[in-house]
Amino acid sequence: MTAELESMVTAIPGPRSRTLAAELARYEAPGVTYLAGDYPVFWERAAGALVTDVDGNRYLDLTSAFGVAATGHTNPRVAAAIAEQATRLIHGMGDVHPTEVRTRLLARLAALAPGALGKTYLATSGAEAIEFALKTALLASGKPHAIAYRGAYHGLSLGALEVGGIDKFRAPFAPLVAEHATFLPYPDADATVDGAIAAVRDALDHDPKIGAVILEPIQGRGGVVVPPAGFLRALRALCDERALVLILDEIYTGFGRTGSMFACEREGIVPDLLCVGKALAGGVPLAATIGTARVMDAWPVSAGEALHTSTFLGNPLACAAALANLDELARLDVVARVGAREGRLGDRLTALASSPSVRAVRGVGFLWAVEFDRPEFANRVVVRGLARGVILLQSGPTGTSITVAPPLTIEDVQLERALDLFEQTIRETEET
Repeated sequence: MTAELESMVTAIPGPRSRTLAAELARYEAPGVTYLAGDYPVFWERAAGALVTDVDGNRYLDLTSAFGVAATGHTNPRVAAAIAEQATRLIHGMGDVHPTEVRTRLLARLAALAPGALGKTYLATSGAEAIEFALKTALLASGKPHAIAYRGAYHGLSLGALEVGGIDKFRAPFAPLVAEHATFLPYPDADATVDGAIAAVRDALDHDPKIGAVILEPIQGRGGVVVPPAGFLRALRALCDERALVLILDEIYTGFGRTGSMFACEREGIVPDLLCVGKALAGGVPLAATIGTARVMDAWPVSAGEALHTSTFLGNPLACAAALANLDELARLDVVARVGAREGRLGDRLTALASSPSVRAVRGVGFLWAVEFDRPEFANRVVVRGLARGVILLQSGPTGTSITVAPPLTIEDVQLERALDLFEQTIRETEET
C-alpha cells in the first residue's frame, strides 16, 4: 500500500479555519494561541504522520505535535486501549483509592527506566513532573538551590520557571519567580567538557546551598542543542563527588526520540531523577518523575494526607494509554527504526547548511534543528511550509531555529517528501 502524502484543497488557512480563528479569539484568553491571516490551521483528525484540518487539507507532520506522537498520531492500539478503559473506569481517586492500571504502569516504568530508577510519581504535565523533582531534591539534599542552564525549557508553571533559562518566559513574572537557581551556559558542541564542569564547580564553590543540578540531556525547546560527548558522564561523576541530586529532563527526548529509549543511555549514565512526558501516553496528558529509592524515599510515608498530589493523579485513561503506547514502542521497535534512519535524516538536513540563510544544523536521532540567521526568516519558512503541506515548529530562545522531530514511525516516502517540501520552502523564502 502506497503511503499517503500531503493534499492541499483550499488556500491556507481555509475558510473553516478562518471562521474558527475568529471564534477562538472571542473566547480564549489572549496570549495563548497566535492568530494571523496566514496562520494557523485548525486540526480535525490525524493518523500516523498525517494531519488533516477542518477544511480537508492534509499535511505531513515534522513535529510529532511537540514530540508527543512518537508511535504516530491516533495510534490505533492506543486508541483501542483508551476506548476499552473508558467503558470500565474513566477516573479513579488519586492518592486515596488507587487503581490496578496505575499499579501496572508504575511497574512497567520501573522495568523500562535505566539503572535503579524504580519509584515513580505520575503527573499530568511535564511542568508538574519537574516541580515534583525539585521538591524531591530538596527533601533528599536538604538544600534549596539548584544549578540550571540558560536556554533550558522545563515548563511554564511558577516552580518550573525557577529553573527555566529562557528570559522571555521568566521576565513577565519575575516578581513571582523565586531566585533559587544559578544559571550556567549550556555547553554546545564547540564547548569542552572540562570547561563545562569547571563552571559547575565554580558555582558550587560560590553557593553552598546548591543541592541539585537540573538539565535536559539535549536542549529541545532551546533549539536542539547537543552537548559535547562525555559531558553527562563527567557531570554524573561530579554530582556523586559532591552529593548532588542529578535531575534529567527527558520530557522531550525520552521514549526513543534520540535513538535510545532515553537520551542519558547514549552516555551510559543514570540520573537520580528522570522526568518524562510528551510521548509517554501517545497523546493523553501524562508525565512522570522516576527516581531511585535512595532519593524518592526522602518523602515521608503518607499518613493519610499526601504532600504532593492532584485530583487526576494516575488517571486510569492516561495509564491505559501509556501501557498501550509502551507496548507499541516495543512492538514497532522504534529505537532500532530511529537508529536505522538517523543517518539519512541527518544527511538531508546537514545538506541544508549550504543555504545562505542557514547558520547551523544539529541534532541526533529524530530530533534536529536547522538554525537560520533571523527569527523572521524561520517564521516565514514555517508559514510557507504550512501552505505547501508540511507542519514545522519554530524554536530556539529567540526563534531562529526550526525543529525537525517527525513521528518515529513515519514512512520513508513520507519523510523524504516532507524534507523535500522543507528544503523547497527554504529556497523559495531565500529568493523572495
